[in-house]
Amino acid sequence: MASDQIKLLQLCSTLHDKNFSDLQIKVNSYLMQETGSTLAFLAPVLSETQELVIQVLGDRMLEDEKRFSAKSHVLALPLIRNCVINIDDLDESQKEELEGVLELTPESFLAVPINHSHIGQPTIIAYLANYEVEEDSTQRHTKMIEECFQHTHGILLNTLAYEEERRLRIQCQSLLTVARNLFTHLSNIADLLREIMMEARKLTKAERCSLFLLDEERDELVAEVFDGMPADPSNENAPEVRIAKNQGIAGHVAMTGELLNIHDAYSHPLFYKGIDENTGFKTRNILCIPIKNEKQVIGVAQLCNKINGVHFTAFDEEIALAFSVYCAISIAHSLMLKRVQDAQSRSKLSNELMMYHMKVNDDDVKRLFEHSVPTPGPELAEFNFAPRSLKEGDTSRILMFMFEDLGLVQRWRIKKETLARFILYVKKGYRDPPYHNWMHAFSVAHFAYLLLKNLKLMERGHITELEGLVLIVACICHDLDHRGTTNSFQLASDSVLAGLYSSEGSVMERHHFSQAMCILNTDRCNIFESLPKDEYKKCLDLLRHLILATDLAQHLRIINDQKKLITDGFDSSSEQHRALLLSLLMSCCDLSDQTKNWTISKKIAFLDDIVIPLFELLVGLFPEASCLTKALKINKKCWETAWDIYSKRICKDKSSMAILEDEELEVEVINYLKRNQAL
Repeated sequence: MASDQIKLLQLCSTLHDKNFSDLQIKVNSYLMQETGSTLAFLAPVLSETQELVIQVLGDRMLEDEKRFSAKSHVLALPLIRNCVINIDDLDESQKEELEGVLELTPESFLAVPINHSHIGQPTIIAYLANYEVEEDSTQRHTKMIEECFQHTHGILLNTLAYEEERRLRIQCQSLLTVARNLFTHLSNIADLLREIMMEARKLTKAERCSLFLLDEERDELVAEVFDGMPADPSNENAPEVRIAKNQGIAGHVAMTGELLNIHDAYSHPLFYKGIDENTGFKTRNILCIPIKNEKQVIGVAQLCNKINGVHFTAFDEEIALAFSVYCAISIAHSLMLKRVQDAQSRSKLSNELMMYHMKVNDDDVKRLFEHSVPTPGPELAEFNFAPRSLKEGDTSRILMFMFEDLGLVQRWRIKKETLARFILYVKKGYRDPPYHNWMHAFSVAHFAYLLLKNLKLMERGHITELEGLVLIVACICHDLDHRGTTNSFQLASDSVLAGLYSSEGSVMERHHFSQAMCILNTDRCNIFESLPKDEYKKCLDLLRHLILATDLAQHLRIINDQKKLITDGFDSSSEQHRALLLSLLMSCCDLSDQTKNWTISKKIAFLDDIVIPLFELLVGLFPEASCLTKALKINKKCWETAWDIYSKRICKDKSSMAILEDEELEVEVINYLKRNQAL
């Protein structure tokens, strides 16, 4: 059946739209009218992406275009087989696939490839469905379609090319807008990552996006911002997702540097179902793209579930890869800006510290290490000895003695001059707040001396000699440059310290460690200088670990693991067990003032829910330290008695802090407890 020339001419006269979808509706209507089909549609062939695109079914424009593989889908059979296809050429599975696209059950079906004379391969495929089947209907309809496209093909291709050019222009404009948005968030990496994920979801119409950055030191991919939810820097328990660099879909993309477009997530061997099972989220398909700088992959973006689409298309791949270039540039600049800001903050802090403190005098160093140190009495090594009873001027010499008495100077070949200079620098590194001052640091270090000496921790192999050295050094340095305020205060006041460390948590503790490193790096102050390279690195890692362990929040996070050292048994060959033990020892040292007599301990708040369980853990491991828990329980009774006595005579014009200064009350408490045989 030849085309009705008048109707075909009328069709051609109407094809002046600049919108390809409108042209398709007109051509579809013509084909349905001429063949008696209930449905006709066209699918342009995108040679660059090897896809078929459907925007219109009959006279209905789709809300979201559909794209199908030109290599495997049932609609691509005319390309694959290079011939006209009708319903008799399809098997049952192909018919089911076709029904899913058409949203109806076709009784008849015809697909005709339209070749371009210059290109030599099909550029459009025309489809008919549900027409009256006659003996020669396939040949007649094919001839009519081919004749129709002899006159309309050029117009359709030109309009399609115009739309593609317009699409690329809009895409470029969108990407430039995105780039502008990204570069306004460079000052905060978390905000930047959140913006990247929001823009990625928008550009590809994805339900979710996760962004991983590569941690080169640990060979892990880290998502501090996950599924659009940024980690709260003030909440140290906020989730941080980490996966091995070589595991899963994101790991594969990070290793290969190649994009992955997965149409069916659950059938892919690299997909991990555990996250879906834990969250209740159902992952259907995934588009995972690498984020590269000039040299290597620096991160991975993983998009999940195409909205209103079967899967992510080649167009999504194209725009995602273009977008990833802007991501890489913005992330690199943000990280560089963070390093510059950190350097500025450190410089400011260092200048502040140097202005606040004077440099150590060489004559003072010489006097400290050259003058003979009177040997302290045996009471110095007793658990009930109160180091705060010593004169502050004698504390540096006593520290020198403790290092020598423990055999640390000889074992690690520490120069006495270096040790003296280090101690004096550390002493000057302390400000003079009411509690976190040099005398507190000395008291904490003295308790470490008591533990090492009385429990023979190194001799019995509970900890190594290197760990013993670092324990007492960490105690001396653990509150360096303390400002007398808490981590919460630093965060709330948006201080310089908070700006430098808030993203890592333990703001003050990280500052104390940083100041310890500054002193160690000061000329002729490095007491670890004789250590071999491996032990030196291990030493600094351990110093950091122990200073951070003085954060009570850290103690509370690991206390259950520390309890297992008693129930399961302590294994000195296990680095994890020794790390837990060292953290426990460090916490005990930090709170050791409360194990002294009440005259001393009453000047420090009694942390009932913390200190007694803490020292009970220590005694559980080392029963010979039971005198410490006994002292704590006596102090607790003193506090309770003091409050009962004081509350009966408290005056309105007095603060309850007077309980710490009332010496008569102190005597009354002790006498009361003696009378009642509580002491």
